[in-house]
Amino acid sequence: MSTAPTTTPAAGDTTTSKPLGMRKNGKQWHEPKKAFRPTRGLKSYEKRTQERALMAQVKAKEKEMKEEKQQEHKERVAAIKEKRERKAEKERYEELEARMHKKRVERLKRKEKRNKMINS
Repeated sequence: MSTAPTTTPAAGDTTTSKPLGMRKNGKQWHEPKKAFRPTRGLKSYEKRTQERALMAQVKAKEKEMKEEKQQEHKERVAAIKEKRERKAEKERYEELEARMHKKRVERLKRKEKRNKMINS
């Protein structure tokens, strides 16, 4: 028996991993499985209600943002439709103006033809 103190890893020291040897299935690159603890993920009622309240706030904010975006889209669509209507009306007026001018020109041509026939 030697008087030299033996160094053993501390109980809380998990950084040093002891070699487990060869695995039976040969997949040494996989992490070893942990024990199944079904109650590990359970939360208290207060935590669940707090999370639900937080999610409700998030949902309300998302809904508000979505409605705002939808309203902006509707405004853009309405502006485009109004612009198209104004353009169509302007084109219609131009067409009427051109047609009225055309009729006037035709009337003058007929009048000139009549005068020509009378004079000849």
